[in-house]
Amino acid sequence: MRRRTYALAVLMTTTMIAADTVSKPPVARFIPHTSVLNGDTRIDNYFWLRSRENPAVIDHLNAENRYTEATMKPFEGLQKKLYQEILGRVKESDLSVPARIGDYFYYQRTEKGQQYAIYCRKKGNLKAPEEVLLDPNELARGQKYFRIGACEPSPDHQMLAYSADLSGDEVYTIHVKDLRTGRLLADSTGGASDELQWAADNRTFFYTTIDAAKRPDKVFRHRLGAAPGTDVLVYQEPDERFSIDLSRSRSRAFIFLDINSHTTSEYRYLRADDPDGTFHVLFPRRQGIEYDAEHHGDSFYVLLNDAGPNFRLVKTPVAHPSSENATEVIPQRTDVLLEQVETFRNHLVVLERDHGLRQVAIQNLSTGKKHRIRFPEPVYTVILSSNPEYNTNQLRFTYTSLVTPSSVYDYDMDQETRELKKETEVLGGYDPSQYVSERLFATAPDGVEVPISLVYKKGLTRSGNNPTLLYGYGAYGSTVEPAFSSDRLSLLDRGFIYAIAHVRGGSEMGRPWYDAGKMMHKKNSFTDFIACAEYLISHKYTSSAHLAIMGRSAGGLLMGAVANLRPDLFRTVIAEVPFVDVLNTMLDPTLPLTVTEYEEWGDPRQKAAYDYISSYSPYDNVQAKVYPNMLITGGLNDPRVSYWEPAKWAAKLRALKKGNHLLLLKTNMGSGHFGASGRYERFQETAFDYTFLLMTFGME
Repeated sequence: MRRRTYALAVLMTTTMIAADTVSKPPVARFIPHTSVLNGDTRIDNYFWLRSRENPAVIDHLNAENRYTEATMKPFEGLQKKLYQEILGRVKESDLSVPARIGDYFYYQRTEKGQQYAIYCRKKGNLKAPEEVLLDPNELARGQKYFRIGACEPSPDHQMLAYSADLSGDEVYTIHVKDLRTGRLLADSTGGASDELQWAADNRTFFYTTIDAAKRPDKVFRHRLGAAPGTDVLVYQEPDERFSIDLSRSRSRAFIFLDINSHTTSEYRYLRADDPDGTFHVLFPRRQGIEYDAEHHGDSFYVLLNDAGPNFRLVKTPVAHPSSENATEVIPQRTDVLLEQVETFRNHLVVLERDHGLRQVAIQNLSTGKKHRIRFPEPVYTVILSSNPEYNTNQLRFTYTSLVTPSSVYDYDMDQETRELKKETEVLGGYDPSQYVSERLFATAPDGVEVPISLVYKKGLTRSGNNPTLLYGYGAYGSTVEPAFSSDRLSLLDRGFIYAIAHVRGGSEMGRPWYDAGKMMHKKNSFTDFIACAEYLISHKYTSSAHLAIMGRSAGGLLMGAVANLRPDLFRTVIAEVPFVDVLNTMLDPTLPLTVTEYEEWGDPRQKAAYDYISSYSPYDNVQAKVYPNMLITGGLNDPRVSYWEPAKWAAKLRALKKGNHLLLLKTNMGSGHFGASGRYERFQETAFDYTFLLMTFGME
């Protein structure tokens, strides 16, 4: 009876849970911390929450978790129902599309009841006996968290080098397994990133290690059987703005170091058959110039932004590579962003973004003939697969949309035909014809048209009363792709609209779209998002009383900023691992990512950047006013957004917010930025989020 009465109260008042319904929320102590910079004196009452070693901090996080658990306990039945719905659409025992590498077919498969995909292969053909390379379910026994990073067979397929993270802090340990005997070798290296690459001799691999700021800054060469501590340092990047990524050309001829900041890049290359050689610079770094490289024959193909922000494609001879000695293949275009270049023996593939949608452009290098792959829907996502084979005319890609499940195709680049290899099966009788997707455009305050992608159940009418979840990110040039999610059906089938606001700060409309949402233009992301929300309301898709918003990480910053600017516009906010203490974090160069991200957010040691960040940083701009219902999540081991950012934000909101709308903080005490590592645990997290959403909408 208590639940039913409470549910009615939610529906009638929309004020959510009253203080006497569950245990009272924890109150964080005020311990003022004063700092002075750029003539500004700041007092941070919750600075003490940064001290993870302080037992009072862990006690506070545990108290918040207990309050969250107690608050949500009346809705355990709903959470279980949602979990079963989500799980019920998943084919628990499944198989990925095998990828051929030499004489072997590599794939992953899942087994019912197992948290992690199992790495397998077959030799010669798909009817051959299966060989299990790695079973993370066995490796994860007794661990609260487990994630595989790299998993790379040697070129002769006899060794497997892999990296594993046991805490979620993104610090990996590399192991080597002899696939002939099934035994682990003594070769083991800690403090590594998740990347490694084999040389052609089958005895040597390269890997990166991370510094105190979690920046991959060193490259080492390891030879199998080498004594611990004897690996050779082959490159170290002294500039703290730059990180190192390892890759290998599809031709398998070269190993690349991609040394990059947010605005500048430099490639170094080494012949894979010369592991003791020296990495050579492709194009010397120039501030503000970014590039990405691939190898083909006697040339390097390079995406380069020296002629404009949307990049052009050039090729330069391997014998004497330089930007001065380069020939233009595709010019820079103002309306098309070149995102990725892939080379095959007879074909050149370029992933382009044209008017917000990805296009796959293909050129036959023998005949010069060019074409684009055609796609059937007005709003979709296409992703190029790893395509490990170089000497092939088959291109593998994944196609999806808001209504089409993920579908893997093999495309014949000569015949211009495609073969569906696998469409992700959605159990329970999913019918895509019963759902509708749209592409809309909202007008931002400065007149810019901002895309909105949305999906809903067929038959929905624009009454202004449709429950709606609006998602946003808008940072680092990352594009939020309109892709299918079977989880989302639990909302759509309950009458929800799901929408994506493609705000500036991403690259949806080209590189200038990114530049217009970063540094001293960051506020465009917030006003774009608000414009999208107002569009959905004014066109009667929803109303402020029926509108929820969601974002994670930098998208959590977006949630915090718009909640401060327009708390009246939203009913519910879900902010996952939110980057909300922007000013304090960017003022601390000892924290992971701070120095590398000066070119994304600005360096607040400079007054102009300090004043600008201060004006929007969500934590610094919490005010005494009514906020929407809020669910805030964090991870204790998160190296990207420290756990104290959501914890401090929640504490300050509790102290200042008016009214009795619900505020919950949920900290995962055994994971990092990406939440739980096991798939069933992730389903539980999604079910929890959806429970909170439905509960705050009175739809439980």
